[in-house]
Amino acid sequence: MGDKANTHTGAAGRATAADHPASVRNVVLVGHSGSGKTTLVEALALTAGAVNRAGRVEDGGTVSDYDDIEHRQQRSVQLSLVPVEWDGIKINLLDTPGYADFVGELRAGLRAADAALFVVSASDGVDGSTRMVWEECAAVGMPRAIVVTHLEAARADFEEMTRICAEAFGGDDPDAVLPLYLPLHGPQAPDGHAPVTGLTGLLSRKLFDYSSGEREESEPGEAELPGIEEARDRLIEGIIAESEDETLMDRYLGGEQIDVKTLIQDLERAVARGTFFPVLAAAPAAEGARQGIGTVELLELVTRGFPTPLEREAPRVTTVDGEPRVLDLCDPDGPLVAEVVKTASDPYVGRVSLVRVFSGTLRPDQTVHVSGHGLTDRGHEDHDVDERVGALSAPFGKQQRALTHCIAGDLACVARLSRAETGDTLSAKDDPLLMEPWQMPDPLLPLAIQAHSKADEDKLSQGLSRLVAEDPTMRLEQNRGTHQVVLWCLGEAHADVALERLRSRYGVQVDVVPHRVSLRETFAAGASGRGRHVKQSGGHGQFAVCEIEVEPLPGGSGIEFVDKVVGGAVPRQFVPSVEKGVRAQAAKGVVAGHPLVDVRVTLRDGKAHSVDSSDAAFQTAGALALREAAAGARIHLLEPVAEVGVLVGDEYVGAVMSDLSGRRGRVLGTEQTSGGRTLVRAEVPEIEIGRYAVDLRSLSHGTARFHRAYARHEPMPAQVAERLRQQERAG
Repeated sequence: MGDKANTHTGAAGRATAADHPASVRNVVLVGHSGSGKTTLVEALALTAGAVNRAGRVEDGGTVSDYDDIEHRQQRSVQLSLVPVEWDGIKINLLDTPGYADFVGELRAGLRAADAALFVVSASDGVDGSTRMVWEECAAVGMPRAIVVTHLEAARADFEEMTRICAEAFGGDDPDAVLPLYLPLHGPQAPDGHAPVTGLTGLLSRKLFDYSSGEREESEPGEAELPGIEEARDRLIEGIIAESEDETLMDRYLGGEQIDVKTLIQDLERAVARGTFFPVLAAAPAAEGARQGIGTVELLELVTRGFPTPLEREAPRVTTVDGEPRVLDLCDPDGPLVAEVVKTASDPYVGRVSLVRVFSGTLRPDQTVHVSGHGLTDRGHEDHDVDERVGALSAPFGKQQRALTHCIAGDLACVARLSRAETGDTLSAKDDPLLMEPWQMPDPLLPLAIQAHSKADEDKLSQGLSRLVAEDPTMRLEQNRGTHQVVLWCLGEAHADVALERLRSRYGVQVDVVPHRVSLRETFAAGASGRGRHVKQSGGHGQFAVCEIEVEPLPGGSGIEFVDKVVGGAVPRQFVPSVEKGVRAQAAKGVVAGHPLVDVRVTLRDGKAHSVDSSDAAFQTAGALALREAAAGARIHLLEPVAEVGVLVGDEYVGAVMSDLSGRRGRVLGTEQTSGGRTLVRAEVPEIEIGRYAVDLRSLSHGTARFHRAYARHEPMPAQVAERLRQQERAG
């Protein structure tokens, strides 16, 4: 950050435990899929000495994207922790997936970090989802910096990319987004492209050449100075504008040369406060090089400009009964409060929990209290249990290297917490506490599954419960209306990973079946029916006759049964039997096998036999009477309707409203919100929005969000109902 010489202590493959929060930096890497986050993490690990060659640890694996699923899909699907050491500072690099389906992993990384590196590709620009994450970070004041990658690509333009970043991230103050370094280009190739070989430090006016494989410092030539000065002047003005010294701007405008050391100190303070957002450049290392271009500068920014955990506001904590507790800021000697930000299963050690410690110190073999509350709507039961912590470790690729402790502000992996789930709080067993869970997106893509075989059926329940425990962005539903097992996911890629983990981790093979919504039936008009159940085949006979009238009721009324028999035509003891038979038949449906609802059934008359009438006979007669009434009546098929709210950029509002109308939706209104977005409210049949999570992402280029909530059941149009019946008969 201050363009200082390249002196550091590398981790060299060692796992280190921090001894004070001031010596820890927790940094999450954010960016769209393909922006180069994982490559950058591996380059930083190489420069810091954590790996022996680009992306490799001692066993030959990579420090990030080491999961078999990630290898097969050729993309990150989970949060990865890569700890490195630079100048005596432990840096926890949190590599997040860029694909929208894995936003839950991104949110976990944001929760665990104190600052963010936004990685943008010079060849792809800034997408809408990255802008949305930037706004989330801005809302909580998280310090941020921007790294421009893929400068080796043809037509890559760092200056233009910096302008785009200032426009996308600067808001009302684009001068708060400025480069600290400019790319240094080598000789022009025959295709006209000049490769990036190093960087030019604007504050120091130094050149840092990486072409030899290591960072070499030199002075710029006279011809290069004019190009540096213009960018340098703008950077200095941007730094001074954020300075706490209000006299600095007047002195600078008056012609005073501000000391570089003063500028660097003001820059570091502004970055740590989250009011200035430097832009840096990164490019791949040459073959066999020990340092990637820009990695030293990035490590200096992280260690000197990003805040320590001591500067993060203490989390909101309560007792398990909900009483507020006030914590000292990141005190290693305080009461233990840690949070499980991710859980995963290891075939050899079982469940492994990635934990951020916010207060106190976590040690191996310590007994802790595990609290999990607030996710019952996702299929997670509230739980409070004591568990013994297994080994503490730091991940290096697939390896886990032992740690002696984990202090407040640091992260570690914890083995053998069998009941801990993502989002749970770890605290002292004699002082149990609970952290407020972070907000997770609702899974809105249903995946109906069934066991492939009897052997899979025996393992399905346990496999699904483990899957949901690891990933709070999944929701497990046992739909009583359709009798389907439904796994709600964020998108198709999320669903694919879930199925593959079921198969590879838990040995469960499942079949995906069409998802069904809970349809119902009701009478469109009044009708009557007679149920006669008379059998005489030797011995004790069966005799029961009942006559009923059925009339429709308003939605949500359920089944209402009324007894209006006079003169004892149906003996008192058999009236409940008729009702039981009617309700049993209503549950089975009267036309298409969907539950009958919202009707009043009135028992008017009947006949009984002194010997052959029985409870079972009148139950059967009640069911027959309801079926006969339905046979001569018009029956409506009722479909569930959802209240839908779509938050979308103003430029896509028309397309979204047109699409909702095409799904038989009724647009109820729109509401302007901040950030150039509009909330579109509508009511849409649930059968039309099964894949809306996927379709909306395509329609809005990944920038829209929506929520849904059940509103009511209402009659399905006749032509739609007939088409559905034909599909069911064909299936």
